[in-house]
Amino acid sequence: MHRARAQAPLNKTTSKLRFNSKYFCLAIVVFLIEVIIALYVHDQIIRPYVGDFLVVLLLYCLVRGIFSIRVLPAALLVLLFSYLVEGLQYFNLLQHLGLQHSRLARTVLGISFSWADMAIYTAGFFSILAVESLLLKTSKHQRPSIAAPKANN
Repeated sequence: MHRARAQAPLNKTTSKLRFNSKYFCLAIVVFLIEVIIALYVHDQIIRPYVGDFLVVLLLYCLVRGIFSIRVLPAALLVLLFSYLVEGLQYFNLLQHLGLQHSRLARTVLGISFSWADMAIYTAGFFSILAVESLLLKTSKHQRPSIAAPKANN
């Protein structure tokens, strides 16, 4: 006799996709700031350091805006991705791909490895954790109490 396999209910989903408009809007704002920096700022501090710091925030907000993932795993994922991109710069990825003259590729992926960039990515990671921790504490203090209000005597 043939047995039918049990199927998961249609209303249950195992997808990790979940749109969060607050994080997604933050990602758009940070992206626009990054574009302004890339197009109009040509200095030795804001573009290389603030830009790298902001890209960590941008990626984090994008991940949290699209996926249902907790703070620490999302922040770690972004940090490891940032380290990976920086590591690929160490191995001259753009030259190996023949993209060393592409302005877009040079802007997005970078052109040279720097320990300072690794430190900036790490600072971005810890800033994310600090801000999320503060937001969590603030939201806990603002939640209404379930208990009945005390009577004034």
